[in-house]
This record gives sequence, structure tokens and C-alpha cells, in this order.
Amino acid sequence: MSTAPAGRDLTGSLAAGAGVIATVLASARAAATSRGLISDPFAAPLVHKVGLDFCIRVADGELDISRLGKDGGFPRLAEFSAARTKFFDAFFTDAARGGIRQAVILGSGLDTRAYRLWWPAETVVYEVDHPPVVDFKTATMRSWGSSPSVNRRAVGIDLRDDWPSALRRVGFDAAVPTAWVIEGLLVWYVPSDAQNLLLDGVTELSAPGSRLAADHAVPPSRPQAVHNESLVERWRRRGLSLTGPGPFYSGEHTDVVRHLADSGWATVDSSIADLFTAARLSRLTDRELDGAPAAIRYVAATRQG
Repeated sequence: MSTAPAGRDLTGSLAAGAGVIATVLASARAAATSRGLISDPFAAPLVHKVGLDFCIRVADGELDISRLGKDGGFPRLAEFSAARTKFFDAFFTDAARGGIRQAVILGSGLDTRAYRLWWPAETVVYEVDHPPVVDFKTATMRSWGSSPSVNRRAVGIDLRDDWPSALRRVGFDAAVPTAWVIEGLLVWYVPSDAQNLLLDGVTELSAPGSRLAADHAVPPSRPQAVHNESLVERWRRRGLSLTGPGPFYSGEHTDVVRHLADSGWATVDSSIADLFTAARLSRLTDRELDGAPAAIRYVAATRQG
């Protein structure tokens, strides 16, 4: 289990590179919370703790990304965040009601489901991310006196390393069904080989009856790719220290749904429009679906016997 070194400043890991995306997503959840669309009381305080001005302004409602238009806009950001948050929240709730008592969040970032969701007794939730990221959240939540609502076990490891062994070392049991969430990783930065290795690792650890929920990128059309690249560049100009090819990985990659199906998972794939319907949000127009939102889909899968 990861613990924060005394006196160490851990915010840097969330203020640059891939960590920026975790902070942007948290700021979007904060914006959705302020509008009463979801309830994540920890999102805004965590964003403030990281200290990125752009994200703080989004979290506090001073900057609405959906209104930036060609200067870095993201259509209906708060509602988009609410729809995806409800998708993953409902997934965990349904898995718990189905009797699953072991859950794993890969690339957990600033996710606070181990603190804010209802979990049945005896449930264990494993959060896996880079050591500075899990240390930052663990230390920050502890400093606020906030305790997890479940047996939370933070696993600090780079997902390019042997994370399955790290999970086993802190008690993970591959013989029982597991509920897995992979939020953001298969959209932001992950090329095909890393994506497939991650999914294969999940499959190897998943007993029959295990469940998986993930968002994933589909190869965008050329107009969408241009839109995505322009969006990222404008975010960089606004002070977000984004590095690498993302956040929207547009290279060649294996279809996630097909890869899971070939690995013994029964899958249901949904669009952001489907998530809006499930969350009872007003439908997105064709113009609002242009670009980034349409390039992300959401899969729920069950491991077959």
C-alpha cells in the first residue's frame, strides 16, 4: 500500500503531462456537482489542491469550457462529465448488487468513488496509479479527515510495469469475480500495444462473472482528428502542461470491443448520446457531437465462463 513521504510536494504529478487529464476530469466533475447534476464533494477541493489556474476556474464555474467555441471549447462539459460519471457509478453499484465484492480502478487519478459511493460490507477497492498520484490523494484526503467508505487499498505503480503482481501483493484474489473500471486510460495517450497489454492483464486476473467498464477511443475521421488536435493546442496555450501525442490518441489501434470479445467477454458498447439518455439529460445536437465527444465510446463487459 502506498503512503506519502513526509514533507514531499506531490502536486507536480497532477499538474503536468498525463496527470493534467485527471485534473481536468476532476474540474469537470466539480462543475457538474455545482450544477446539481452529480454529487462529488471532493472534486473541487482536490482541483484547488493541485493548483492549476485553468482547472480551478472551471471547477469554480468562472470558466465554462463549453462556451470557448473554437478557442478550446468542449460541448456541454458539465453534462458530459455528469453522464460519464453516472455511467461508471451505476456500473459499480450494479456490480455490488450482483454480489461482487472486489473492485479495481486502473489509472484512478482523482477518482473519489472509494470515498463517496455506497459499498457493501467486506468490499475491497483497489486504486492503481503512479505512486505520486495515489500518494497525493491519500495524503490530501487524510489531511481533511476524510475516510474511505470501503476498504480502500492504494497501489502505487506505473501501469507499464508488473501491476498484476503488485495487486496480488496487497491481497487481490484472482479466483473471485472483480469489477474493473478503466476510465480515461484508453482515450488519453495509450497506444495499441499498451492498450492490449492492459486489457490482457485484466482478462488474466478476471474470474468468470467479472465485469469491466471502460471508455475508449474510436479512430476519428480526419475532420474530428483536426478538431481534437486544435482543441489540445488551445488548451496548452491556456496553461495546461500537456505532453505527448494526446490527449486524444489518434494512431492506429486495435478495436477495444473486438479485443474484449475475442478474449471471452460479452460486451455492450454505448455512445455519449446513449449515456445522455440514461442520465436523463437533454439530447446532444449533431453539432455538439462533432469532434471529441463522438470519438469516445463506453463499453460494459462481463467475463464468460
